[in-house]
Amino acid sequence: MIDTVALSSMELREIGNSGIRASAIGLGTWAIGGWMWGGTDERASIGAIRESIDAGVTLIDTAPAYGMGRSEEIVGKAIAGRRDEVVLATKCGLVWHTTKGNHFFDQDGKPVHRYLGPESIAHELDQSLRRLRTDHIDLYITHWQDPTTPIAETMGALEDLKRAGKIRAIGASNLTTADLKAYLAVGGLDAVQEQYSMVHRDIEAEIAPLCARNGVSILSYSSLALGLLTGKIGPERTFDGDDLRINDPRFSAENRRKAAEFATEVTPIAKAHGASVAEIVIAWTIRQPGITFALCGARNPNQAKENARAGSIRLGEAELAGISAAATRHLAGIHG
Repeated sequence: MIDTVALSSMELREIGNSGIRASAIGLGTWAIGGWMWGGTDERASIGAIRESIDAGVTLIDTAPAYGMGRSEEIVGKAIAGRRDEVVLATKCGLVWHTTKGNHFFDQDGKPVHRYLGPESIAHELDQSLRRLRTDHIDLYITHWQDPTTPIAETMGALEDLKRAGKIRAIGASNLTTADLKAYLAVGGLDAVQEQYSMVHRDIEAEIAPLCARNGVSILSYSSLALGLLTGKIGPERTFDGDDLRINDPRFSAENRRKAAEFATEVTPIAKAHGASVAEIVIAWTIRQPGITFALCGARNPNQAKENARAGSIRLGEAELAGISAAATRHLAGIHG
């Protein structure tokens, strides 16, 4: 059953100058692909996606590299019959069908390269459309940048796909400032997707101001710092299997203690809004200068519902300042 209250209170924002409006809170589906997250539960994942839509989340972000196509397949199943309710974002540029470009990493024994040549982009898009069971992508994003292909050539291929009606808007992710300037010089960029959270604020220096001056939206990923900022991962938490947090210095016992202290300090604000600490962190994120959308992962319906509720929280200026001050006090020194 669709929650009409949530639908009416979720803030909608435009993706660049594309005319496409989407929920300020988006569902990120990296974890749903299972890779580096200890596997996936397809039934729970489909439930998370459908619960997100019911709760007013229209922006769903995925990528072929999330489980070598697995995340896209699950998203495709979940949105079957509901495609018109979704603003669908996926990516290109991390490939295993060719060894062109720049070797990036190996996954499941296969070399994965960063490659954004026109013929590869066309191939990737066709594969994504098949897995997602759709005839177009609303926002198509270059996942990681390819140092072997000129950005103007990549953008030319994306513009061709846009004219053909296969994609509606163009984005780029994991950029240097020089990359962003190269995209802006060519024109046609609607959005960037960058890591941004209370413990990773690098884009505030150059990328966010450049985007603001040029009408480019920012989709923040890892907005909850892979769960560190949820208030649910204390010093006693352990990680196993291929969970990427096992060796991540952000998740040291000391950093988890700092995150717990931060959560304790902002809990009164959360209670005042009838919200969780995670919801308050997400609500803070979408109020930061230049941040248009916050992508938040969910692996089950309860997590999805919690993330979506953040879209209806309206933090006051004093609350925003208090949360920022608490982050400075407790989270300084955590970065990654």
